[in-house]
Amino acid sequence: MIIEPCRQLRYHGTVTAAIIVAAGSSSRMGAGTDKLFLPLAGRPLVAHTWQLFDSAASIAEIILVVRDGSRSAFSELAAQCGFRKSFRMVSGGRERQDSVWNGLEKLPPGTEIVAIQDAARPCTTEALIEATIAAARQEGAAVAAQPVSDTIKQSEDGQFISRHLDRSRLWAVQTPQTFRVEVIRRALAQVREKGLQVTDDTAACEWIGQRVKLVCGAEPNPKITRAEDVPYVEMLLRKLKAKG
Repeated sequence: MIIEPCRQLRYHGTVTAAIIVAAGSSSRMGAGTDKLFLPLAGRPLVAHTWQLFDSAASIAEIILVVRDGSRSAFSELAAQCGFRKSFRMVSGGRERQDSVWNGLEKLPPGTEIVAIQDAARPCTTEALIEATIAAARQEGAAVAAQPVSDTIKQSEDGQFISRHLDRSRLWAVQTPQTFRVEVIRRALAQVREKGLQVTDDTAACEWIGQRVKLVCGAEPNPKITRAEDVPYVEMLLRKLKAKG
């Protein structure tokens, strides 16, 4: 495992780190499939995500939150891919919010901004990373998001429509979800104290009255959750590779 001291890179005078959450079970991919190491566009899926933050000028250090027993695989991947930025690994928790908390506990002293990223979301652009960092520096919290384009209905029983929702007010949130460190620590501490479960990090901000700035990216930024997501994401990665 590679553990190096933080180089304290500063971006506009701010020390910024990334937490890549890579501790999921891949349960919706089917038995025996670890989606993070699926080969896509010539590399394992998680290598594309890691590369984004290794290359991003705004990021000083990377924290990888991983499953127990997988650290050697991530260390080998770092060596194979030639990642240059210092990184640390920490074990994941029972729920995603616990994994993020573990990652926050591993941040080097002096970190002021943290970008939290799904490991299975490999098409995020550096421009989007930097836009969320800039918004979090100003507002305290920011999230990559896209306005919902489909017509959305609510169902109480999963069989029939209960009511129509106004899509003009709906956004699909993604990652990175980026925060001033003291904001996300305070928000998750409140969630933990109350014994709540939240589906993403921005939801924790509601419990401390923290506004979250929506940052709309110019490019698709999907996450691989099920097997049918793989061909689309691979196509996007090949397009990005051809551009780059």
